[in-house]
Amino acid sequence: MSYTPTILIADDDPEIRDVIRIYLLNEGYRVLEAEDGAQVLRYMETDSIDLIILDVMMPVMNGLRTCLEVRHSYDTSIIMLSAKSEDMDKVAGLTTGADDYMTKPFHPLELIARVKANLRRQMRNLPAHQNQMTQEMSQIVVHDLVIDRDRHLVTVRGKEVQLTPIEFSILELMASHRGYVFSVDKIYRRVWKEDKFTSDNTVMVHIRNIREKIEANPREPRYVKTVWGVGYKIE
Repeated sequence: MSYTPTILIADDDPEIRDVIRIYLLNEGYRVLEAEDGAQVLRYMETDSIDLIILDVMMPVMNGLRTCLEVRHSYDTSIIMLSAKSEDMDKVAGLTTGADDYMTKPFHPLELIARVKANLRRQMRNLPAHQNQMTQEMSQIVVHDLVIDRDRHLVTVRGKEVQLTPIEFSILELMASHRGYVFSVDKIYRRVWKEDKFTSDNTVMVHIRNIREKIEANPREPRYVKTVWGVGYKIE
């Protein structure tokens, strides 16, 4: 029997939840609904959630705070929704741990495309045939940075680093192709498995988050290097 992903819609607007639910059900997903951040956290404790569609402006606990709380314990994919379109709002959403960001109003089919892209990426990160792989084959070592594919674990200088699923995928991509310079467009296509929807700074924010977590001095990165005017690489 094939696995059916569970999507949690968190939005205090019942009409928006209804529209999103209909499109998700048409794609065959299992759908749960929450109208505030507190309900999201209760669902995380009692159910197995594969992806959260999370509105920023909600009562009781807003989306940014909810995202932070989820990230303390879970690596579930999060797509954040907001009526705000300024770059700083996007940066705030992604910095709190969201994997993707969409501004309202949005076309439901674009949201579904992003849901599928995030789920595909998440499924790729699950350990496959782990009992047939040696530890050496599952690990990428760059100086004292160790990326364990099977365990979906990153350590730096012997200490575990908590990365979001998207951050892990970006880091793994560059570490698997050391010396290769990835443009922002290439990173988006390889990680999200599709062309960028907009010219926003989503990838740049994720790179910044990765540096904050793995670099001793993010302003002078040892691992993730910038090739000005071209992109990023791990030497």
